[in-house]
Amino acid sequence: MKRQGSRRSDEGAGKGVRGLVAPGEGPAAYAAPVQNGEVRVPVDEGVELRGILHVPQGAAGVVVLARGHGSSRRGARDLTVARLLQAEGLATLAVDLLTAAEEEAWRERDLRFNVGLFAGRLASVARWLRRAPRTSGLRVGYLGSYTGAGAALAAAALRPESVDAVVCRGGRLAMSSTVLSRVRAPTLLIVGGDDTAALEPHRRAFAALKAEKRMEIIPGATHRFEEPGAQAQMVEFAGLWFLQHLSAPRWETQPESHALGV
Repeated sequence: MKRQGSRRSDEGAGKGVRGLVAPGEGPAAYAAPVQNGEVRVPVDEGVELRGILHVPQGAAGVVVLARGHGSSRRGARDLTVARLLQAEGLATLAVDLLTAAEEEAWRERDLRFNVGLFAGRLASVARWLRRAPRTSGLRVGYLGSYTGAGAALAAAALRPESVDAVVCRGGRLAMSSTVLSRVRAPTLLIVGGDDTAALEPHRRAFAALKAEKRMEIIPGATHRFEEPGAQAQMVEFAGLWFLQHLSAPRWETQPESHALGV
């Protein structure tokens, strides 16, 4: 993966993440000490979310990994994705959008697909990252999957000033065009070519987005990207997008640009 000092090249996007970002080359010479591990993020009065924060030296930005209900900050798939992004010089925060008590109770309450709840909490996580000493100098990106994909877009519409780039991998993205039209952060949609239930909703969501946008379809991949090479290609696309937009000037100053990579 190339460092993104200018517009990205799409060539070689399927070659997997190569970890070529050198420490200490992040924007504004950001050089926070490496302090990683469990964190608790206050999002509402009396509510704290659990997460795992990793901040490499010279981080180019910080990416929040969100999956919604039934997710775990220690899930093997998300931890693998986080490590690959860290190798590219990106800080990561894998966060549980429900508390432990809520995870126990979600079968009895309307929590499983509460995108509004998740979106509000994700926006609060971004606000916390902008104030926390280790990450206050970094631009923030959302990487959402499953229910977290819809939450990432809804959070970007709810608090557009809190996020600088969005990537959605999979998910159903069943939300109104009014909400999607309020997203201002550059947004990348990644969907599996064999995820037939998600392809058309992704195309509709892409059409409704008014911000800089791109859609990547990974041939042969299903919604979990478990096929050989699919996850590496998904992270390659996501990493390039985040390096481009979290290292660049904020999106308010960028010229409008739309692309569809299909």
